[in-house]
Amino acid sequence: MAALFWGLSGGIGGILMGDGWDAFVVSFYRGAIGLLFVLGWLALRPSGSGLSSGRLWFWSAIAGIGVAGNFSFYFLSISHGSVAVAATLMYCAPVFVYLVSFALKLESPTALKWAAIAVVMVGIALLTQIYDTGASGVTAIGVGAGLLSGLSYAIFIFGFKYAAPHGSPQAILTIAFAVLAIILIWPADPDQMVVALTTPDWPLFLALGVFGAGLSFVLYIIGLNHTAPAVASIVAMVEPVTASLFGVIILSESLASLQILGMGLILLTVTALSVHSRAARPPSYLSTSD
Repeated sequence: MAALFWGLSGGIGGILMGDGWDAFVVSFYRGAIGLLFVLGWLALRPSGSGLSSGRLWFWSAIAGIGVAGNFSFYFLSISHGSVAVAATLMYCAPVFVYLVSFALKLESPTALKWAAIAVVMVGIALLTQIYDTGASGVTAIGVGAGLLSGLSYAIFIFGFKYAAPHGSPQAILTIAFAVLAIILIWPADPDQMVVALTTPDWPLFLALGVFGAGLSFVLYIIGLNHTAPAVASIVAMVEPVTASLFGVIILSESLASLQILGMGLILLTVTALSVHSRAARPPSYLSTSD
């Protein structure tokens, strides 16, 4: 359900930006409404929050910077490209996790891992049609923002990982979403920020925040406690697939056959990487992109 909700959030965001809403405004309200949800979760289960820990606040703030970038770059990618391309590029986050882990010597590079990363790169080339200078519908800004959304998601993963030993997931998410709201006030259009409170599009903003940030994060963390990590990694493919189908069916977007092939290469390879990486790890509160 969490992956399904995340996938739908891309489509809802696409509708809002199609109506002229700024990507940063859409991202702000997604995070702000999510903050209300996790605050309620924290109020219901305050024990073991760890809010007195300085390390919890530091790493949760890092996670907040990551999720702010993830939401913003994701919607920027959609506004300059398509939901399908943006969602699939964001799903490349595990590749960034591996590269950072290699650099920090947290993960041992192997031929298999490098080969998987190479396959993902081929998939990105096919999906974004960088080989075709006459291709339409995919822009450099859209591709760059999509990849940055994945990189930002990787930052969120590392922040969450290092914050987890110091407090509860609801406390971490509360701090992270609060940091997101503070960060996104600055680049967001101030006039639209005010108008959004009384706009007829408000139900869409509410649905985006509830399903794209609040309920989805709560459900996913709860679900990880009752699901094998490998299974969770596979189930997470629902997110980009749902987003892509929403874009094609509801928003009338289109994908060429080679783009669909590239999407398949990325989704299958990233899922295999996640399953392989988690095979020797115990379940945790981390995202499927760990």
